[in-house]
Amino acid sequence: MPKLKTLLIHPDPEIRSALRDVLEDVNFIQVLGEAICASEAMEMLEAIPYGVFFVATDLPGDTTGIEMAQMLAGKKHKPALIFISESEAQAYSAFELGATDYLLWPPAPGRMARTMDRLQTFKTRFREVPVPAQHVAEPKNELLEKDEQTVLLPLPDEEQDSFLAALKAAWDQTAKRRPEIEKLAVTQDGRTILIPYAQIIFVEAFEDYSYVHTANQKFLSSHRLKNLEDRLEPHRFFRVHRKYLVNLDMVTEIASMPGSNFMLRTAGRTRIELPISRRRIADLKKIIGL
Repeated sequence: MPKLKTLLIHPDPEIRSALRDVLEDVNFIQVLGEAICASEAMEMLEAIPYGVFFVATDLPGDTTGIEMAQMLAGKKHKPALIFISESEAQAYSAFELGATDYLLWPPAPGRMARTMDRLQTFKTRFREVPVPAQHVAEPKNELLEKDEQTVLLPLPDEEQDSFLAALKAAWDQTAKRRPEIEKLAVTQDGRTILIPYAQIIFVEAFEDYSYVHTANQKFLSSHRLKNLEDRLEPHRFFRVHRKYLVNLDMVTEIASMPGSNFMLRTAGRTRIELPISRRRIADLKKIIGL
């Protein structure tokens, strides 16, 4: 029977240890990690589809446990939140944010059993972030060419200037860039895969999540597109559409189109095409040195 993957988020190691001891004998709970602050927890949630957070109401850093619950509020498959506190002061706020339970620590005799009952009920309706069928390992051969797709995106005239400016900045920085060490963690088939930013061609919005496209595959990320835009923009990614974030280093082709217009294309099995008007093609040629 699948277990609820559980993360313990508390600055006190003794409390985390006590929670581990209590949860060790619960047959539908699997503790997979510990964190001491909200930023660590959110990073781990990106890589692992947690079903339960045991979280302190007060956490070190800029984000409290209650504020982290607000950040999770929009997620479709958010984990159950079991708050741990020394007082009842924030109980109302916690339950307003959909907390499954609110534990005063240390809990009274028998109190943890009620928490387990609530988690058992939660488990019946919890669904981990699905792994799309396209993510299943595929044979590496020429037949993959049949799966190629092209996404044609309109690029309004007034947006082309900002796109070309971003493209120029990407080209200028590429020559002097340092070795790429930044990576995005995604989960596939129960494994955590670290994708270097340099291998990401574009990111596509999907409900509360996003698809990360590389040359031959796409992966489901638990991040929303807006969150990834904030994270990847300094690494030469540009939001060309409300649903698409493109790695400008992956713009690989310029094709002539009818009417003396031009089309920029990205690499990969799924390609994005962006039209560029005649009056801006001169700027584009300067950018790429033609």
